[in-house]
Amino acid sequence: MQNLHFRVANKTDLPTLLAFEQGIVSAERPMNPTIKAEGVSYYDIAALIERPDAEVIVGTVDGEIVTSGYALIKTMSPVFKFDKYVHLGFMYTKPAYRGKGINPRLIEQLTNWAKQQGVLEIRLEVYSKNAPAIRAYEKAGFDQLMVEMRLNLSEE
Repeated sequence: MQNLHFRVANKTDLPTLLAFEQGIVSAERPMNPTIKAEGVSYYDIAALIERPDAEVIVGTVDGEIVTSGYALIKTMSPVFKFDKYVHLGFMYTKPAYRGKGINPRLIEQLTNWAKQQGVLEIRLEVYSKNAPAIRAYEKAGFDQLMVEMRLNLSEE
């Protein structure tokens, strides 16, 4: 997609970014029965935009925001080889723009930012039932590392 341009998000983007967040919640709710039916917000996007240890990116086509993502520097547990890593999140692309090669370019923007910060470990979370996202991340070079398990005792 040649007319895709990336830039750092700003507070004037918040209405669109908040709508994207609800798109993520709606897509993930069927994969996670523990997500509340309403009133869900995963991120404090306004705060992420302001944080010096984070980068919120939007991709635009003809001035329209069509994709988003963030990179956030986090501290690693001392048992690991790296003392810091970058967590990628808020990865969303409008449905009409999916399958057009946007996700790899978004990931490239965020990983370049991580490198500029001197952080060389990148991690993200994806639901095990989200096969399209897993394929996209594996195609971008990510490896599956861990599966989170749950046991609901209230359904006995």
